[in-house]
Amino acid sequence: MSNITRILLVDDHLLFREGVKRILDHEPFFEVVGVGKDGNEAISLVESLNPDLVIMDINMPNLNGIDAVKKIVPFNPKAKVLMLSSSTGESNVIDSLKSGASGYLWKGMSSSELIDAIKIVIKCGHYLHPNVTGVVIKEMVENKGRFKENEHITPLHILTRREIDVLQLLAQGCSNRTIAKKLVISENTVKNHISNIIEKMQVQDRTQAVLFAISKNWVMVHKEEDH
Repeated sequence: MSNITRILLVDDHLLFREGVKRILDHEPFFEVVGVGKDGNEAISLVESLNPDLVIMDINMPNLNGIDAVKKIVPFNPKAKVLMLSSSTGESNVIDSLKSGASGYLWKGMSSSELIDAIKIVIKCGHYLHPNVTGVVIKEMVENKGRFKENEHITPLHILTRREIDVLQLLAQGCSNRTIAKKLVISENTVKNHISNIIEKMQVQDRTQAVLFAISKNWVMVHKEEDH
């Protein structure tokens, strides 16, 4: 079984497209199998190339990225789609995720951030650039009940796998020391994870983070013995 991630790159700006391709071509486990310039080409190339991952701009001529995702995901649900845009506007982010995209990248990110984001999506399924996580949280808070499980919004859009582990243990009433023991990490690392969770979820403290996670069924609640 190949460990190579086959990537389709779609963007209407040639210079940007070539720049991203050059970055990805330097990664030994990435292979750019095709490039396209609009949503119609994206749909056609997904059908012919069967990529593992599609990195696609939103604002493109003929057919935009969001409308293309709506057609790509039902046709090839195994192909993950990452939107790559210069916009961090609420409508673009939310519409992308509700259309079936696995994540949202910001064009202002560094090349190392791009590579890390791709690896996270391939391994964990979802990724949001930190610049847009607040948009998702705001929408979820203001529109309770609008997002259903099949609308692609999960904690993995907000947090890393490790942060979810920490949040789960917080919901079980564990102290920082207990979390550190269970996850085999230092207490300082636990504190850093909790700070990141609070910042990403845009809440005031760990209690609000837990309450929000419980309200969205992101965590299972059962009391742990805290030693």
